[in-house]
This record gives sequence, C-alpha cells and structure tokens, in this order.
Amino acid sequence: MSGHSKWSQIKHKKAITDAKRGKLFSKLSNLISVVARQKGGDPDTNPQLRLVVEKARSFNMPNENIERAIKKGLGELEGVKMEELIIEAYGPGGTALIIDALTDNKNRTVSEIKYLLTQYSGKMAEAGSVLWLFERKGAIVINAAAASGGRENLELSAIDCGAQDLRWQTPDMLEVYTRAEELEKVKKCLETKNVRTESASLDWIPKNEIAIEDAKAKASLEKLLEALDEHQDIQEIYSNQSQ
Repeated sequence: MSGHSKWSQIKHKKAITDAKRGKLFSKLSNLISVVARQKGGDPDTNPQLRLVVEKARSFNMPNENIERAIKKGLGELEGVKMEELIIEAYGPGGTALIIDALTDNKNRTVSEIKYLLTQYSGKMAEAGSVLWLFERKGAIVINAAAASGGRENLELSAIDCGAQDLRWQTPDMLEVYTRAEELEKVKKCLETKNVRTESASLDWIPKNEIAIEDAKAKASLEKLLEALDEHQDIQEIYSNQSQ
C-alpha cells in the first residue's frame, strides 16, 4: 500500500500524493471491512481492527469513512464482498515476493498480477515455495527524535516490553520486531513507558535478505514494485531484497 518508506528492504512503500489519496482510502476501507467481518467491529475487542483503524487515521482518513467501512464489513451496508489473497512470486534478481491483496474477483486479480510480473521479468510461484522464506511478525516503528532518554534507553524499553529484535533503519527510526501474537501487548507496554509508536502492523519478515548486484535486475525490480503498488487490489508487497 502506498505510504512512507519504512522498510525498503522488506516491503515496498512510497510517499502518497493528493492524487493517490482516493485510491489509498479505497484500499484502507476494504481492509477495514474485511477485518471487521472476520473478528467484529469493535476496535476494543478486535486488536487487528484497531491497528488498521490507527493506520487509516495516520493517513488522515475521515472518521465517517472508517465507520462506514466497519458497517459494510458487518453487513449493515450493502456492498461488494472482498476476500483476502496472498500471492507468492519471484522477482528480478531471484528476489522472493509476497503480495497481499483484497479482491472481489480472485481470477481477475491473479491474472492481472501475473501479467505485471511477466512484464518485469518476474513470475508466479507455487504455493508455499516463497512463504517459508518469511516469518509472520509484528513490526513497530518508533521515531527516536520524539522519544526521551536517548537511543540506548529506547532499545532497553523495547527489550523490556518483549521485543524479539531491533533494527535502526535511520538514526531516528527504530524498527521493533515482536512475535505476531504479542504485537498488541508490546505496543501497549511501550505506550505505558511514554514511547509513541509511528505505526504497528503484522508483516512478513524475510528470514534472510539477498543483495541484487546487477543494476538492470535492480531497476526492473523497482519498476515491478511500482507497478504492483499501483494496482488497486494490492494492499502490501514484501520482498527479501536487502538495501
């Protein structure tokens, strides 16, 4: 999904513009509806919905849009039923890709993604052949510039709250990895320590990253990720490419 680049070597993100805001809101609305339908429309009892709603609000999505998406998911409003879809693929340079999508027509979406892959030297993969290269983990991003106590204290706070791994993506941006089932617990613990999180999500994290040395393959991968990101049904794209 379009957004600020947080983990360039893990998932492809890019800055949104006003021209793309409508598409972004549409993607977020669909995601909110699916999560509400699966586990209920109350963010207090549905942690996954709470995370998605927080994400929507971080992009300044209006509350009425969020509420309408929840009602749609609960069947209180008429609308097209969306289903989740995970596509495994290989990209240029031997990179492994996981593509998360929401669609009202699985066959159409798979066909369109397959076409994009072939356009940029990629290909679909057999189910399970790529997924095992990744782990499902919680990912929390913290802006150290907005935190008190310095980098070391921030790291200690994250570890104390149950972080599995830490990674500084920039001098100010700390990435905290958690067990998937402990994401909400770690996030709440950090908040009790007055550590404000920029974002929190469940992501596919590569077990090992690969570097692409060939400039042509690297450029092709970038173009593929851009094309996939533009697709209206695609929510997230994960890659094992290193920086």
